[in-house]
Amino acid sequence: MRFSLAFLAAALLTACSPTPESRTAQAAARAEGGFPLPDRPVAGIVAPEWSSGPDRDAADESGQLIRGLEIAPGMRVADIGAGSGYHTLRLSPAVGPTGIVYAEDIVEAYISGLRREAERRKLTNIRIVVGTPDDPKLPAKSIDRAVLVHMYHEVENPYALLWNLAGALKPGARVGVIDLDRATASHGMPPALLKCEFEAVGYRQLSSAPMAGGVGYLAIFEAPVTRPKPADIRACKAP
Repeated sequence: MRFSLAFLAAALLTACSPTPESRTAQAAARAEGGFPLPDRPVAGIVAPEWSSGPDRDAADESGQLIRGLEIAPGMRVADIGAGSGYHTLRLSPAVGPTGIVYAEDIVEAYISGLRREAERRKLTNIRIVVGTPDDPKLPAKSIDRAVLVHMYHEVENPYALLWNLAGALKPGARVGVIDLDRATASHGMPPALLKCEFEAVGYRQLSSAPMAGGVGYLAIFEAPVTRPKPADIRACKAP
């Protein structure tokens, strides 16, 4: 999601990035919580938006996502890693006044700007949520659809995040992931590795296919029926 806007990225990274010491402490705490760490590189967060709006508009990225997930009025949709809100602002009219879009991010500076933009546009169905690297902090059993767009490869502990996200999903809810088919260190996610990591937490893949316009692929998963114990989750090996 966040691979452009280099000047903004540099400033925000200086202000918001954890220190090496805090990263080490967080990793130790996660390991103690029973979740495996990913057996692959994790890309750094470098900007609040993956690419320019006009390029994504030309590819109809949001339209493809909304149609693929069958997002409809009245639904509650979570935009995980919402950043500057490219998809949040387009999901808002898709769910309408009876629906809710939860715009979640761990970088408060990003979603502060999104909050102001939502207020400026008078989009009253958007809720801003500050999550943590391991937990999106969403209401339990409340979400019909969740989207993770060009950001999953940046998640420090994907197994914990997916496990906690599952607790917020309604039975039969779906999760859509858009990413590029390339190594995680190069800000992408190989589709087979994505499938393995989701299935390790109990999700079931429904589909995975390239998107039009060169914006990556869309993989869709169904919420777990039951969540495995964290200690029973095994990390997937990167190809």
